[in-house]
Amino acid sequence: MLCKLYRMTYVIGKPCIDVMDRACVEECPVDCIYEGGRALYIHPDECVDCGACEPVCPVDAIYYEDDLPEQLKPYLADNEAFFAETLPGREAPLGSPGGAAKIGPLGVDTPLVAAQPRADQAEGA
Repeated sequence: MLCKLYRMTYVIGKPCIDVMDRACVEECPVDCIYEGGRALYIHPDECVDCGACEPVCPVDAIYYEDDLPEQLKPYLADNEAFFAETLPGREAPLGSPGGAAKIGPLGVDTPLVAAQPRADQAEGA
C-alpha cells in the first residue's frame, strides 16, 4: 500500500504514455520532470508549482492535481509511486535525486503505466 510521502502538485496522466513529447521537460525551470520508459513523471517535492509545463503539453496530459479529471485520478498515486516505491529492476526507490538531468532517462515505469497497451498495439499495427 502506498503511503503519502510526497505532496503532489502537477500530475502527468495517461495521454503521455508512449508519446513523451518532452516540451514540458524543456519548459520546466527546476528540472523536476523525470523520464521513465514510456511516460514522464513530475517529482512532487521538486516541482515549484509554476505551471509552465501544463500549457506546452501537446497531448493535454498535465493537470494540476485538483483539476485532474476523474478518469486520470489513478495517475496521482502513480506519479507519487514513481519516486516513493521501488520500481521493477531497481534496488531502491528513486526518492529525491535533485533533478532529472542528473540521472537521465530511467527506462522503467510504474506498474500502472507498464500495464497499459502500447500505442502501436492499440492501433493494431
